[in-house]
Amino acid sequence: MKKLDNLIIIRGAGDIATGSIQRLHRSGFKVLCLEVAQPTAIRRTVALSDAIYVGETRVEDIVARRVETIYEIENAFEDGVVPVMVDPECKILEELEPDVVVDAILAKKNLGTRIDMAKGTVALGPGFIAGEDVDIVIETNRGHDLGRLIFEGPAAPNTNRPGNIDGFTRERVLYAPKTGKIINRHDIGDIVEQGEVIATVEGGEVTAKISGILRGIIRNGTEVFEGMKIGDVDPRITTNPKTISDKARALGGATLEAVMILKNRNAYK
Repeated sequence: MKKLDNLIIIRGAGDIATGSIQRLHRSGFKVLCLEVAQPTAIRRTVALSDAIYVGETRVEDIVARRVETIYEIENAFEDGVVPVMVDPECKILEELEPDVVVDAILAKKNLGTRIDMAKGTVALGPGFIAGEDVDIVIETNRGHDLGRLIFEGPAAPNTNRPGNIDGFTRERVLYAPKTGKIINRHDIGDIVEQGEVIATVEGGEVTAKISGILRGIIRNGTEVFEGMKIGDVDPRITTNPKTISDKARALGGATLEAVMILKNRNAYK
């Protein structure tokens, strides 16, 4: 097993995870991201997971590159970019020894992260119990406790309710009307009107329930299932869909804090 100094492995590289990746990368950590073969990020312009499709992508000041081997991981670190690898089962842990593993998949359930995966483990959101599944859980629910570190017990349960933006919650989210391949008629950053067709799935129309800016839409041609979240409209048309969100930045700061606590704790063991 190879030891790279200040190595952090993050499971997931979607838009929320990218806030944590940026904060850790800027702070001098070597961040390796593990993704699925076909990421379904909606806010693709602020998700480093897009590197899986295009080879290399940029979000603000962070560049991510798809890699396949340890050699390519090391080259990415030497070039100052974030390596992203298809490895949903974390098989790379057989070859690398990270200081901390962070689960930032935000699946609302545990997809295999264990407290013994590394010297320190962190998880964002519900589905984990601090002290059992991981060392530290980070609250992701919007409100007073957003970003709070939990050292014992779970985060708040999933509310199944999108965050409130200008009085809109579920109305701003786009869902697949059928199972099949999505054909997008609009792209991220477009201004759309209430009732306008944003995409189609096997002939079924996906229409905007409110007017605003298309903040996210799943990659064109993706196979989706009925009821799947595939996009969102932000009523604040001044929102910049190419910069990391306030929530992702807040959770990024919390992730950095959790990593530093675990590294300092382990340094004195």
